[in-house]
Amino acid sequence: MKVVVYAICKNERAFADRWMASMSEADEVYVLDTGSTDGTPQRLEELGAHVTVEAITPWRFDVARNRSLDLVPADADLCVCTDLDEVFQPGWREKVEEAWTPGVDRLLYRYTWNFLPDGREGMVYWYDKMHRRWGCRWVNPVHEVLQFEGGEPQTRYVEGVHLEHHPDQNKSRSQYLPLLELAVEENPENDRNVHYLGREYFFYRRWEESIAMLKRHLALPSATWADERCASMRLLAKDYFALKMEGEGERWLLRAAGEAPHLREPWLDLADLYYHREDWHGVLWAVNRALAITQRPRTYISEAVAWGEHPWDLASLGYYYTGQLGKALEAAQKAAELAPDEPRIQTNLQLIQAAQPAG
Repeated sequence: MKVVVYAICKNERAFADRWMASMSEADEVYVLDTGSTDGTPQRLEELGAHVTVEAITPWRFDVARNRSLDLVPADADLCVCTDLDEVFQPGWREKVEEAWTPGVDRLLYRYTWNFLPDGREGMVYWYDKMHRRWGCRWVNPVHEVLQFEGGEPQTRYVEGVHLEHHPDQNKSRSQYLPLLELAVEENPENDRNVHYLGREYFFYRRWEESIAMLKRHLALPSATWADERCASMRLLAKDYFALKMEGEGERWLLRAAGEAPHLREPWLDLADLYYHREDWHGVLWAVNRALAITQRPRTYISEAVAWGEHPWDLASLGYYYTGQLGKALEAAQKAAELAPDEPRIQTNLQLIQAAQPAG
C-alpha cells in the first residue's frame, strides 16, 4: 500500500528535521508552505519532501488543508495529515498497514496534545487524521474536521500508534477567535463550533459572552453528546465563579455531573469547590464518585489532572480531616506514587504519616 503524509506549515524550520525523521516511514511527504521566511521550504526539500509554496488569503485552516490534500498523488491508499510540531513514535507504518483493511475509511490513533512541566503526559485522546484519498474534504475555518461523502465513515482504532504534539509555546493563537466567530456565523447550527466559541470567550475572560454562547450550545437540538454538554456546563460554572456568582456556579457544576456522571472531571470540579469551602464530607462524596470511574475516555474531553495524583490527594485530605487516618494514608501513598517529585504531595504524605496512631 502507498502511504503519503501531507501537511501545512509556515516558519517552522526548527521542527523540520525532527518531523521529517518521524514521517520517514511514509512513502512520500507533501507540504504546503503558506509563506515562510525562515527557510522552512528549502530545508524540507533538502530532507526529501515535495514542497509547494502558496499564500492562503484570507486565511482559513480548511482551505489550507484542502489545498495540501490536493497535492497528494491520486494513487495514494492512505493519507496521513500531521503538523510539523508533531512526531510519531517509531514503528507506526507497520501497525497502520495491519489496520488498513478494505472498507475502512479512517483510522484513529493515540494523540498526546500536551505534556506537563515534569514531562508527564497531559491531555491524551484519539486522533482521526489518517484517511482514504478520495471522497473527503476539510471543513470549518478553524478546528477543521474531515467531512466524508457517503455518510458516516467506517473507522478503526489502531493500537500502538502514538502521535505526540510538541508545539512552539511562543506561537500566537490569536487568529483562532475571529475564525471561530466566522465559523459560527457561517454555520450557526453547528453545535461543535458554538461550544468551541463559548470556550474561546472563556479563555479571553469575556465571561458574559462565554455564558451566552455556551447556553446557546446547550439549547441546540443537535447538541446531544453528553461529554461536550458537560464541558459547556463546567465552563459556565467557571464563568459564574469569575463573576462572583458562586451559587449559580455550583448549580452548573451539579448539572454537569448529572449530565455526564461517567466522567471524572465534573466530580473533581465539585471536590475542588468543597475543598475550598473545607467541606470535607463533600470532598469525599465527590472525589469518590470520580475515583469509581476507572476507564479513561478516548475523547479530547478527558483531562490529565483527573487521571493523575489530584483526586487521590483530595481524598487523602478528606479522610484526614474526617478522622479516617488509615484511609487517608492509603490515598496519600497513592498520590505520592503518581507524583513522586511533587513537593506538596510529599508534604501531605508526611503530615498524614505523622498523624497515624502509634504501633
